[in-house]
Amino acid sequence: MPPFPDDDSRNALAADCRRCPELVESRTCLSWGNGPLDADVVVVGEAPAEGDPGADQWRGGNLTGMAYTSRASGRKIRSLLSDAGFGHEDCYYTNAVKCHPPGNRDPTGEELANCRPYLVAEVEAVTPQAVVTTGKHATETVFALDGDELDGFLDSVLEPRGSDALGVPVVPLLHPSYQEVWLSRLGYSYEGYVEAIGATVKRATDG
Repeated sequence: MPPFPDDDSRNALAADCRRCPELVESRTCLSWGNGPLDADVVVVGEAPAEGDPGADQWRGGNLTGMAYTSRASGRKIRSLLSDAGFGHEDCYYTNAVKCHPPGNRDPTGEELANCRPYLVAEVEAVTPQAVVTTGKHATETVFALDGDELDGFLDSVLEPRGSDALGVPVVPLLHPSYQEVWLSRLGYSYEGYVEAIGATVKRATDG
């Protein structure tokens, strides 16, 4: 099991945010990025889920205030990247939207746009070698920084794309919640996917 992130690694960029009224009403707390500010990789998820108040530590970002800290997606993506050679000391985890959307719905385009300045500030602070996006909405919001659109998310998985806005390559991955559904359809075993992630991110950072 991956280590639970230290509270001191929580990178709160504001004391409060009220840019998105529906998200303000729905969230329990803001879910900020966390991890080393000198990490090699910034991992961008979509949005915090509602969370599980009965869990021990891994209760989810809406309750912990830290991105990717749920028992399901949080542990899964951290384990996946660790297996690929990027441990907790190598990765900074954040979300495209910092607040839990009502009913676990997808973030709207306006909500993604409202949160984008926070994401840019995080990447600028960390200065990673690569940004890894997990899922369609995280990938769309990062591509939008360069005015690019996402034409078929599955076709973008493990296809690095340079970002002038961020100054680093972007490597899309499957959202951890749907990983098992799509891996075989994309022709990967788990082991093959892990190997491909390690090779692709290393190639992107070396290139």
